[in-house]
Amino acid sequence: MDTQPLDLEPAARRITERLDAVDDDALGAATPCPGVTVGALLAHIEGLALAFRDAARKELGPSTDTAPAVESGVLETGWRTRLPAALDAMVAAWRAPGAWEGMTRAGGVDLPGQVAGMVALNELVLHGWDLAKAAGQPFDAEDAHLHSSLALLAELGGGPPDASPFGPPVPVAEDAPLLDRAVARSGRRPDWRPGD
Repeated sequence: MDTQPLDLEPAARRITERLDAVDDDALGAATPCPGVTVGALLAHIEGLALAFRDAARKELGPSTDTAPAVESGVLETGWRTRLPAALDAMVAAWRAPGAWEGMTRAGGVDLPGQVAGMVALNELVLHGWDLAKAAGQPFDAEDAHLHSSLALLAELGGGPPDASPFGPPVPVAEDAPLLDRAVARSGRRPDWRPGD
């Protein structure tokens, strides 16, 4: 897996821009991730932002040693201020010299910085899509980000084309849009709608 470092800012910004549209009544709503509410998803995004900030800085410890439990995430008071700040710090950390080099750790797994950066970007892209879908909003992403996600998901599958670390991929046409292919490869239904 060989790729140039990508800027995480556009993917992080898409999440931040949607936060004002998430009112407190929507925190219990479903997302495309089975069993994960909007509130749990936002708690997960905040946690991964901090963990991948520390992974980029090579500041290993509790935030980088713990595997995320998405379904049980608890969104703490003050998240509307903390989450954008955490995403900004994550973006800045991955822009720093050396972030994409050497070894680091995320989710309790030691991995090359380049792979960790791709995982961080993939998390932002897919969870940005999850959040948009839960709110019934449109979503787009840079082609370079989607190509990175597809490459990462194929590499992490590590086996036949139907393997995925996130659950069985959803079948889509080979000429489906890049976004649909990335979402499907991650085990999500590209056509998911609130109420499904």
